[in-house]
Amino acid sequence: MAKIVIAEDERDIRELITFTLQFAGHQVIATANGAEAVAAVERERPDIVLLDVRMPKMSGYEACRALKSNEKTHDIPVVFLSAKGQEAEVQEGLKAGAKAYILKPFAPDELIAQVEAILHAD
Repeated sequence: MAKIVIAEDERDIRELITFTLQFAGHQVIATANGAEAVAAVERERPDIVLLDVRMPKMSGYEACRALKSNEKTHDIPVVFLSAKGQEAEVQEGLKAGAKAYILKPFAPDELIAQVEAILHAD
């Protein structure tokens, strides 16, 4: 079981991601924006972080850069979940320090498989 922080500003999607990952046996800390996610990651020290790109208060890119610049959180893998699939968006996410970029909509089993692959990659 992994501890996972997710940041998604749309409640229905946040609940779907939370349910999917909890069903797979993970502990999920759900947040509604990038600023909440950064605080939760610093507090909870999760195994992986899933970030939406477009969120209020702090974008996923900003949250990722904040986590990667923090000595205590820079080793935690970050994955972007976004409907924005243009190559420039994906490259910006990877440049910010993300391990992967998963496009919405995604199948729940696809999300679980991607998370498991990243968790067991190191």
